[in-house]
This record gives sequence, structure tokens and C-alpha cells, in this order.
Amino acid sequence: MDRPPYSLLALLPLLVCVGLGSLLSGSAAAATVTAGTPDGSELWGYVEVRPKAHLFWWYYKSPQRPSTPSTPWPTVLWLQGGPGASGVGFGNFLEIGPLDVNLQPRNSTWLQKADLIFVCRSFSVSPPAAQDNPVGVGYSYVEDDSLLVTTDWQQAADATTLLKALVDEVPTLRSSPLFLVAESYGGKYAATLGASVARAARAGELNITLGGVALGDSWISPEDFTLSYTPLLLSVSRLDDNAGDEATKMAETVKDQIASGNFTDAEGSWNDLLGFIRTRSGHVVSAVLNLSRLLSVSSQDMYNFLDGSLADEATANAAAAGGSSPNAGAKAKPMMEEYSRRLSGNDGSETNTIGGIMNGVIKEKLKIIPKDLEWVVLNQAIDELLSYGVNVTVYNGQLDIICSTIGAEAWVQKLKWDGLKTFLSLPRQSLQCSPSIGTKGFVRSYKNLHFYWILGAGHYVPVDQPCIALSMIGSITQSPAS
Repeated sequence: MDRPPYSLLALLPLLVCVGLGSLLSGSAAAATVTAGTPDGSELWGYVEVRPKAHLFWWYYKSPQRPSTPSTPWPTVLWLQGGPGASGVGFGNFLEIGPLDVNLQPRNSTWLQKADLIFVCRSFSVSPPAAQDNPVGVGYSYVEDDSLLVTTDWQQAADATTLLKALVDEVPTLRSSPLFLVAESYGGKYAATLGASVARAARAGELNITLGGVALGDSWISPEDFTLSYTPLLLSVSRLDDNAGDEATKMAETVKDQIASGNFTDAEGSWNDLLGFIRTRSGHVVSAVLNLSRLLSVSSQDMYNFLDGSLADEATANAAAAGGSSPNAGAKAKPMMEEYSRRLSGNDGSETNTIGGIMNGVIKEKLKIIPKDLEWVVLNQAIDELLSYGVNVTVYNGQLDIICSTIGAEAWVQKLKWDGLKTFLSLPRQSLQCSPSIGTKGFVRSYKNLHFYWILGAGHYVPVDQPCIALSMIGSITQSPAS
């Protein structure tokens, strides 16, 4: 069965299990396997969240962490998007971890500012889209598909229970403020998990300090993002007025279908919209997931509309791969298939590939991964967090389309938080990043809401603008290393 061209990341309910560490199942401690390096700088493990459901986590202690910090040293829990991408592989080795995919030191690693925790999730998608989606992500796995949760709030409850035990596996968490930092669909996880953690902490059920939640190019409101595509592409001359009028009508159809709860129809209409944009914009909606510097791919897409070249190179790439010309048909090639293929390392664009190292040298290092397990990839909560006084940060790459800055601004403007009017009235502050010259971004802050506009970045801010991203996470976490 053919997979839909894109998986509409928030219209269908996702079934997600997040693996963070040791787990309590009900009132009794669940089976836990924990390992690590002799010096304690890295810890990793499995947790049996429920019988036959095994979740994986990986902790890195920052070499900059002082033995007795005068100011609390922060911990960042990275939540990957996709949906279906593994933070243990993708976020770790391709974005912010200590080593890159070639296992060479990354000079922009966020370990300079905070300890890091990466997680693997197990997920599925509710029918009818479930048939072609994997049931496991990264190193996490279930022995029975029925153990997968069915809503974001259920995965948040599981993750909160996991955190209750993780404070025992990673003792520094007891004194270290925890920041949930998310990318893309991971923003959905971060918002619901953040609200769940805040409730548990307020009730005295979780001995942890929630320092804040940061939502990077996060898929919070599919309606607002879908409606943003036409004005954004018109403003950069990638659509003309005629195409813009038709794209606007198609986006309104998606909006109406979401409002009426017809999520399956909305996903189909959303795919139709992206296919239309692709043919009328010079292939800005390319079949290739473009992480140009990271994967050495040159082709434009919805993740960064300025990356790469135009249709001639997209055509050449398709021909070289044995495919047809991008002009053949209005439908985009399945993005999630391409996303998974690239994260699995099947394009040969790096000396090492993600799939290669995760199923090879990294699996050998960790020692606890089952031999037959293959590493694979696949508004209300925010208002609640703001009402609790939890710091909420939104950051967006200027060049992203799929989760555009225009769309992010739109859903922020719909918040019911009592400080919103003042927040929106304040001027932005420009951001620089030494030794570079010139403005790299802007930030606006009021009380516990912060919004970063990152210039020159697409969907993957830490990849496209690593210097300003590192500076930003230092500010968000109030790291003593900043």
C-alpha cells in the first residue's frame, strides 16, 4: 500500500511512548536496565514502562558542569519530531550532541550550556494511516502493538511517570532545572508533557524543577501553518497571484475539514495542497528532505525554501536515483518515506550514516540493545504552562515553510494568557553571535513568554545556525556557562 505523500503531523492522533529512564508502573518500580561509561559522564538504559514495553534513554553530563555549581546547572531533554524520528540518533548525532554522524567532536554542542538527555519513542498512527507506519522508533520497542498509547496526553502521563524514576537514575536531576526542548512535532510532546510535569510537581508527586519549555519550529497548530503557506510563498515570489488564489482555497478546505473533525480528509487535502504548491512554485516542495549542510543534499523543500537549487537539480537528482522527473504528476513523493530513508542513512551522502552508526558502533558501545533490534526512524497546554509561571519559549527559523514563522506567530496571537497583549506590543531585541558581524535574529520577551526569530535558518535551527542556537539555549536555560 502506498503511503500518503506527507503525514499530516498533527491532524491524526499519534500513539507515542517516550522512553526517558527508569520507570514506575503504577506504584511499583518497573524493571530497569541502566549502563554507562566508567566516569559517569554518560548513562543510558531501558525501562519496561509496562509489561513488554521497553523504552530507551541516553544522558550526557556536560564537561563544563562544576562539581558544586553556585547556580543550578540546567538539563535539556530533547524531544524530536517527525513524527517518528529518534532523538537518540537524529537530535544527538545530527544536531546538538557531542559528536556528529562521523563521530567527530561538534564544536557547537549544547553540552557547553547544559546536560543533555535524548529519548527514543515508540509510536503508531490511528487508522486509516496506521498500515504503513512503523511501530518502533530508535532503540525503543514493544513486544505487543496494543501497548502503544493512543493520545498525546497518554504519552505525557507515561513520560511523567518515567521522570519520577529518572531522578533516581540521574541524581543530578534533583538539583538541576529541567528544560523540555522540542523540534517540529516534538512541540506537541513538549506542550503536553510540560503541563503534565507541572501538575505533578505542583501536587508534590514529582521531585523535579521544570525550568521551562522551548518549542522550536513546532507543529502546534496545523490550521495556522497551512494557512500561512500561500502568503509566505507569495512574499518570496515562489507563487504568483493565480496560484496563490487556488492555494488559498485549498488551505481553507483543510481548515474547514479540521474544524469539522474530518482529519483523514484534511490530511488528503493537505497533501493535495502541497502537491499543487510543488508544481506551481518551481518545486519548493521537493521530495528530498533538505538538510543541505548536514546531509550534503541540494534540493529545495518545505523545511528551508532557500536551500539548494531549482527544478533542474531536482530533476537531475530524481534521474540519478532512477526516478521520474519532478514534473510527473502533482503529488509530492512521500516526505516521510524520504525523511525515514535519510535518517536511516541510505543516501550515501556522509562518510558515516545515521543508520550505519546506530546499528553498528553505537549499538556495540551501548551493549544492552537486543541483537535482533534494528534502529529505525519514523493551545491549551501552553496556556496552562504560562498560567503556572513556567517559562515558555518559541523559536522559529526564518526560512521554514512547513512550520512557518507566520504560522507560529498566528497561534501565539490566539493564546488566552493574560500577558499576551503586552507581549505583542513590545519591540524586538536584535541578536548577534560573535565573531560573526550583523544581526542573526530577534527576541521578544515579557514575563515568562519568549519568542526568537532566527534569521537564515530553516526548520532545523541548530543545524542551519549553530552559533545563535547555542547562544539561545544558554539564555533559555540561564546556564552558568553563558
